[in-house]
Amino acid sequence: MLVFSQFVTLLELLEPRLAALDIPLYKLTGQTVDGRKWWMVLEGDPRPAVFLISLKAGGLGLNLTSASHVVLFDPWWNPAVEAQAIDRTHRIGQDKTVVALRLVTRGTIEERILMLQERKRELFDTLLGEGEMATPLTREDIEFLLGES
Repeated sequence: MLVFSQFVTLLELLEPRLAALDIPLYKLTGQTVDGRKWWMVLEGDPRPAVFLISLKAGGLGLNLTSASHVVLFDPWWNPAVEAQAIDRTHRIGQDKTVVALRLVTRGTIEERILMLQERKRELFDTLLGEGEMATPLTREDIEFLLGES
């Protein structure tokens, strides 16, 4: 399982809890010396394990095809960065279905940002999706686009 967070301090909070469960544990952050060595150890370990990764450190050329689960512990506001993190497991040699989970706390700004991203995605699909426009724009859609609501 890959666990991504944008906060190294969060990974440090998770580390002792996972270690107490006697789960093989690896960590990659910007402070990790020789991250490729840890990646090779993880890939060669037949036991189920957790790899804690900071989003910034994990975005540099890792192919983690032994993982079957990806957890984004805290969402980034840029969906492309999240997709890149999840894509660490979708590489040549992947033979498993990969489950990706995004953890979001209710009532937070992150929840509102994800809601806004979803609205934008739906609006994009309506306006620029394949074929003709499925439904015409409403007054509310136009006000939303122009920032009037």
